[in-house]
Amino acid sequence: VQLQASGGGLVQAGGSLRLSCAASGRTFSRDNMGWFRQAPGKEREFVASISWSGATTYYARSVKGRFTISRDNAKNTVYLQMNSLKPEDTAVYYCAASFSRVIDPPPGDVDYWGQGTLVTVSS
Repeated sequence: VQLQASGGGLVQAGGSLRLSCAASGRTFSRDNMGWFRQAPGKEREFVASISWSGATTYYARSVKGRFTISRDNAKNTVYLQMNSLKPEDTAVYYCAASFSRVIDPPPGDVDYWGQGTLVTVSS
């Protein structure tokens, strides 16, 4: 099983990026999926999650209104559209799959992790 994240990069404050995470090895169409991030010297933190059907989404307070999570079960892929980026959004972003609760899932509850993609927001 592999989760391949892509789409990270360097962007100026106020800019946008779209992250993608393509899963292979098994289907996650019946699993919650999401994104976490980890800044240097900090613990990994929750960013956004989406239920298996896409009907329910949840966001960390720090990104709500700026980030949008979506998924395409036919492509076994989850996305994170990030707008109005701020320097404090700088981190390695990890996609995550298969955890029990959509609302604020703890990192320890995640069964599968992607390799991470670096997002750097310059001021």
